[in-house]
Amino acid sequence: MTTPLSTPINTREGFLWGAATSPHQTEGGNVHSDWWQLENAPQSFVSERSGDAVDSYHRYPEDMRLLAEAGLNAYRFGIEWARVEPAPGVHLESELAHYRQMIETARSLGLTPVVTLHHFTTPAWFAHQGGWLHPDAVDLFARYVERATTILHDVDWVCTINEPNIIAAMTALFRQQAAGSGGSGEATNRDAVTSLSLPTPDTEVADALTAAHRRAVEIVHRKTHAKAGWTVAGQQFEPTPGNEAVFERTRRDWEDRFLLVSREDDFVGVQAYTSQKVDENGPVPHPAHPTNTLSGWAYRPDALEMALRHAWDVTGGTPLLVTENGIATDDDTVRVRYTGEALTGLDKAVADGIDVRGYLHWSALDNYEWGHWGPTFGLIAVDRTTFERSPRPSLEWFGRLARTAVSAR
Repeated sequence: MTTPLSTPINTREGFLWGAATSPHQTEGGNVHSDWWQLENAPQSFVSERSGDAVDSYHRYPEDMRLLAEAGLNAYRFGIEWARVEPAPGVHLESELAHYRQMIETARSLGLTPVVTLHHFTTPAWFAHQGGWLHPDAVDLFARYVERATTILHDVDWVCTINEPNIIAAMTALFRQQAAGSGGSGEATNRDAVTSLSLPTPDTEVADALTAAHRRAVEIVHRKTHAKAGWTVAGQQFEPTPGNEAVFERTRRDWEDRFLLVSREDDFVGVQAYTSQKVDENGPVPHPAHPTNTLSGWAYRPDALEMALRHAWDVTGGTPLLVTENGIATDDDTVRVRYTGEALTGLDKAVADGIDVRGYLHWSALDNYEWGHWGPTFGLIAVDRTTFERSPRPSLEWFGRLARTAVSAR
């Protein structure tokens, strides 16, 4: 398999070439989390359960080894709050030791660990008492971060909260459902999640997440030498004719208010997959098209360059780290083409002086995609019965590209 890139990407010294995962989507058995309870609730709108996921809780050494052997030098993974603090104020040292061992394993294989403290899921007890809408939410998150940072003394990169804009939008959806204004139940929830048709992020939740992030950054800086930031899901909105004012308002509510927070951070994680039109009613769901991905999203590799340029402009020059970019497809040649085109866009952004510190592909493995198993994003396929890992040709291609870029320095 050959690369669509004609020359090595012009990256800086120490550029991170890696892949990303999240705890709930890969570990399995996350029984104390809010998502586990949501999946297993009677008449849940969630169509499939995470269950054992891909058993990365036990098999992470193999996952990391496959990435390192392919030629990558970084791995983004998360600490699961629900495992560390399964009951209020009860912190399990055995779980912290588990995540510490993950850090050490990554480092022993030559992989720079990029550690995420919160990737969508929370302890069930936190959700039951109101989640991010509880008056003590920021303090409760800070208590967890204080404990989590005890194992991060030699970690260089910490993502505090993954995609706060999506968390706030999901909360808005659930609040609509609770108020009876969200439509027809199961289909409404599932379709909103999978088609990028979520409501506007909830302002109250966005404010709480911002405060929680600021506290977490302070703790990370106080207790470690790591660079700290959060990751923002770029939407790459495009206006339709005559709807420029709606477009500006939509982009502000969905992206800019979160990117502006990152002006004070060491970096911001850029996450990009596709683009959406905005009409007089707001974001337009992706219409059916033969090239749509398994997530139902439009094939838009140019979304990454768009996201990088916009994040750079809004933050006023905060360093950028691509913490997620990829495609859900069952055709690995399409994965290579999409990723190559996305990286070409990254190269153009770097050539224009934008400070990009790394590219972490989503995802390392096929995993649980928040309600279903159909979308396959992984550089590595997983048999969910035997848990056998099968690296796809795209992993070898990506690793070779990474090695070429590093050797060209």
